[in-house]
Amino acid sequence: MEEMPRTMIEPGRLIHAPESPSADRLDQESVIEFLETPAAHRGARVERIDTHASIIFLAGTLAHKLKRAVRFDYLDFSTVERRRACCHAEVTLNRRTAPGIYRRAVPVTCEPGGSLTIGGGGPEVDWLVEMNRFDQSALLDRLAGAARLDLALMRPLADAIETLHRGATRRPDHGGAASVRWVIEGNAHAFADFRDNSLDAAVCTALSEAALHEADRQGQILDARRADGFVRQCHGDLHLRNIVLIDGQPTIFDAIEFNDALACIDVYYDLAFVLMDLLRQGLPVHANHVLNRYVRRTGDCEGLALLPLFLSCRAAVRAKTSSSSARVQVGHRRREELQEAADRYLALAAGYLRHVAPVLLAIGGFSGSGKSTLAQALAPLVGAPPGAVVLRSDEVRKEIHGTASLQPLSADGYTEEMSARVYRTLADRAAAILRTGHSVVVDAVFARPSDRASVQAAGARAGVPFVGVWLNAGKATLLARVRDRRGDASDAGPAVVEAQLARGSGANDWVPVEGDGSAAEVLRRAAAHVPPAARTPSMV
Repeated sequence: MEEMPRTMIEPGRLIHAPESPSADRLDQESVIEFLETPAAHRGARVERIDTHASIIFLAGTLAHKLKRAVRFDYLDFSTVERRRACCHAEVTLNRRTAPGIYRRAVPVTCEPGGSLTIGGGGPEVDWLVEMNRFDQSALLDRLAGAARLDLALMRPLADAIETLHRGATRRPDHGGAASVRWVIEGNAHAFADFRDNSLDAAVCTALSEAALHEADRQGQILDARRADGFVRQCHGDLHLRNIVLIDGQPTIFDAIEFNDALACIDVYYDLAFVLMDLLRQGLPVHANHVLNRYVRRTGDCEGLALLPLFLSCRAAVRAKTSSSSARVQVGHRRREELQEAADRYLALAAGYLRHVAPVLLAIGGFSGSGKSTLAQALAPLVGAPPGAVVLRSDEVRKEIHGTASLQPLSADGYTEEMSARVYRTLADRAAAILRTGHSVVVDAVFARPSDRASVQAAGARAGVPFVGVWLNAGKATLLARVRDRRGDASDAGPAVVEAQLARGSGANDWVPVEGDGSAAEVLRRAAAHVPPAARTPSMV
């Protein structure tokens, strides 16, 4: 940790600020002076980082985080006992995802003669979170800002989020419709306090009204998900600056320990923060990859219905906090930067609540025609942000068979009965996702007319437009592509391609698209057939 990042939870209303220094306050001032000295850190040079709620002291290979003796409307560090409890809670919660960063909660003690030390045997005067430092240039927000955030990292990132959520404690005492209304109403009250026209009052009012309407519309789902265990002790502040590459793997840290109302939330509300942050950075393909991997790992499709509302709430909170921060800046340039960011977040929050018509898009073609490449490229462009869910027959087949996606199947995985089951499952899952209002792209061969009819019927059952695309590619192209595949869920080889070509696809009224040529050319040809009302709006 070259430098500890500032939390994205900005200062709120300060409830407790003693007019005269208390004993607790005096003790912390002494502790701060001590921690600034190399003597506190075995002679290592000390760097100090200040945030509104903490002070971080960087020395050698370690970072020590001191919680300020403050109390805000959402945070209470006002006593030594509160700081001790929060330090222990921070270490416990964050060791779920970052055991290599978080070492321990350690006291600052007063030794005989009145000297202070870290982790001594004398009376405890304050508490620290002790961490291993890391290179801050490896933070995902830094990588994204430098256009160096590798798309391949989105799969392990989604896996890390899913693993956190799967193991997180269920908290039915939080969440639900009331919790979401609390967030929206808190934003609305803060917007109303901005009497200096720092944010457009009419836009703020319209946003709050639209968000409350959507929360009421989705209230039954929100409460049902709480009852079903989807409200858990999540991260709570899951943006790109709280994720760092450690040994090449996305590592999540700095989860909220000080307020359960902010951390005990629907898992999709937790996920929504990183999706919104990726979209804000102009990385819709990255966001779509994270969403698809998360849905694939969890099977949680119902939560998709809440994603527009959750994305909007996340962006609205950032609009509020960015504007609040702008108002207290001394420097004109920084104030303008934060206010411009607030305006962008406000526009994002409103945009996420605008209805985007769902659509079912099916991509068929013989093995090697480029279906999967096209499906992944089309998904971020289709439906509500961050784009459509992709259902791939090769992955569904392996799942049904109980086989890892990269492990080849034996012949019994490709019987007529198994293939029929795969296509029924694709149609059923597509219909379930479409009912949430989210768009779907289905990637399968669809060589048989009955398979094409099955997926088209799924769209009809959900009452959404259907577009069937048939990718055509020359035999030489098909054979070359299947020969060159590596690390792919498809087991198709040249013999499969030859058999498919011999059987043909029968009477086929799907839109033909030329599959030879570059991926960009194929995408342009196919995207032209997506209905305008179903195209994903830009969310930068």
